[in-house]
Amino acid sequence: MKKFAADAATVFNRAVQFTEEKLGSAEKTEFDAHFDKLLQRSDRTRMWSEKLLKSTGSLLQPNPNIRMEDFLYEKLDKKKRDRMNNAELLGQVMVDAGNDYGPGTAYGNALVKCGQAQIQIGNAEREYVQTAVINFLQPINNFLEGDMKTIVKEKKLLETRRLDLDSCKNRVRKAKSVATQNQAEADLRVAQAEFDRQAEITKLLLEGVSSTHAHHLRCLNDFIEAQMSYYAQCQQYMADLQKQLGSFSANSLGGGSSINSSPPLQPSAPPAIQVTAATPNIEKKQARVLYDYDAADSSELSLLADELIIVYRVPGMDPDWLQAERGVQKGKVPFTYLEVLE
Repeated sequence: MKKFAADAATVFNRAVQFTEEKLGSAEKTEFDAHFDKLLQRSDRTRMWSEKLLKSTGSLLQPNPNIRMEDFLYEKLDKKKRDRMNNAELLGQVMVDAGNDYGPGTAYGNALVKCGQAQIQIGNAEREYVQTAVINFLQPINNFLEGDMKTIVKEKKLLETRRLDLDSCKNRVRKAKSVATQNQAEADLRVAQAEFDRQAEITKLLLEGVSSTHAHHLRCLNDFIEAQMSYYAQCQQYMADLQKQLGSFSANSLGGGSSINSSPPLQPSAPPAIQVTAATPNIEKKQARVLYDYDAADSSELSLLADELIIVYRVPGMDPDWLQAERGVQKGKVPFTYLEVLE
């Protein structure tokens, strides 16, 4: 009962001290300038870490409903649902549409190629998100859930110790008898010791924020490297796709029709043999491409199934290869990938 009464009196004294401070009728122990700076830095670190965590999460997963679902799965300690991202969904639709139109048609083949590129981008995005979460989001979240919660707890305890100290100082000033003053001074010495001890603990934790900043800087570098790798992969996939789709030139589609509007290419009658002054003995013929082919180097020409190109033999060339032209593009192509039209 005595302990309960003592605790109740302590809580009451804190409340009185806090109220009088707010009203300006009681003095308040102030921290030194260095300690104040440490406190302010910890508050800023907490605020900006929370904002970084939220904003980066929105970047990696723009859909708030999915973010909330993932959050609940984490809280329930359950495995997240394995869902396709938007790029993968688009890629799969393109591939399915291309296969339905017929991969042997120009439009169907192009859709399949575009879909495959989108799926590659989706896979790269998935890897990027996973890397960013592990290397950037998780360290920040761990800090907020671990060290920062400890700092907040110790700061609250320090504030309680300060209220006890100032309350004791106030009672010493108001003591009217020797006995009351002696007891108040004894309580003050205890309160001062507890306050100094808690201030030292809190200060050590606050100074540790510097190492947290250094760690988060390394995490930030890892995040930027993950972004650079992701964007570089996307650029490469798009460049490769553009190279493959480059075969759908105005010449091969006949008069500048777009891929979206052109019908599947059909073999047409071979043109007359072309003879020029520069190459009087070279016979040029039209050929239809049977399969896709990716050029191995700049001397070769990439091919897309079902397109029409001009081919001819060059003296001294390997018999398994033909020289090809597509508009202004030239390069050698494998003979087995072609159907030369007579």
